[in-house]
Amino acid sequence: MKFSRTLFSMAGALALTASFAVQAQSAWYPSKWGSADELGSANYLTPELVLQASKLIKTGKVYSLGITVNTTTPAYPPRTCSIYIVQPGQTGSAEGLGPTKTTYNDDILNCWTGIGTQLDGLGHIGVGDRYYNGLKWGEFASIGGLTKLGADKVPPMVTRAVMLDMAAYFGVDVVKEGTPFNKAEIDGAMKRQGVEVRQGDVVIFHTGWLSLIDKDPKRYGSVEPGLGREGARYLVSKGVVAIGADTWGLEAIPFEKDAGIFEVHQILLPQSGTYILENINTAELAKDKAYEFLFVLGQNKYQGSVQSMINPIAIR
Repeated sequence: MKFSRTLFSMAGALALTASFAVQAQSAWYPSKWGSADELGSANYLTPELVLQASKLIKTGKVYSLGITVNTTTPAYPPRTCSIYIVQPGQTGSAEGLGPTKTTYNDDILNCWTGIGTQLDGLGHIGVGDRYYNGLKWGEFASIGGLTKLGADKVPPMVTRAVMLDMAAYFGVDVVKEGTPFNKAEIDGAMKRQGVEVRQGDVVIFHTGWLSLIDKDPKRYGSVEPGLGREGARYLVSKGVVAIGADTWGLEAIPFEKDAGIFEVHQILLPQSGTYILENINTAELAKDKAYEFLFVLGQNKYQGSVQSMINPIAIR
């Protein structure tokens, strides 16, 4: 009898442990915005935030935060991009079409969308076969496009943005690769600049790393300073819409000790629905000490896309 009770007790304990393990594994889904949600942190965006952010415009200066893409732009392997200029249906550009000899050029892109300045949509990174809101890879991802979590569904991001100058914080022109930005560094940069991060904001890190893209493309595209795991969770707790940087992958690489491969991406995209912005051109913002501004982003709306090349705009 004692033996049977012991087995029963052990079986109960194992079942309870397994239950806790399953709960821990799926603690990040369903989303706090509901099991059918596909927008994640974009739910923080409101007309009120747009009106508040518009009051940050004092000079009318406009900044293009996108970089120019060409065939040599460093990108995560095997991503590449090529453009082809064609004159379809024309017998010769000099001869033209019709009595006024109309001529025209068209272009064809043979390009990965995750290259250059880009938006990572919620269908980009998963934890095993689970993506944002617990969606299983096989249920929404196909060769013809995503049926859910497509980047085309992301609404325009028009809100306040905060630029944290981490190069200035560390007193360098270019922050060293592998340097993680966690709560202490984020708070330190905010205090130094006299700004705070609020719900509905976009946060962008300036590290100086983008200055290496032409001088040392191999180094640029293989390592980087960036957001740490604690820092990612800290900014998520503040309710930010998106986090970006002037780096190709946002997070610190080499990865932090004991960190998983692109674990910061996992914390942000599938686990919290927070968007990632990469290769943001922050140099002019840093030069002008533009620490907060109106941020405007309307991404390419190709249906079912995972990512999108973008050219965000800052106005101050």
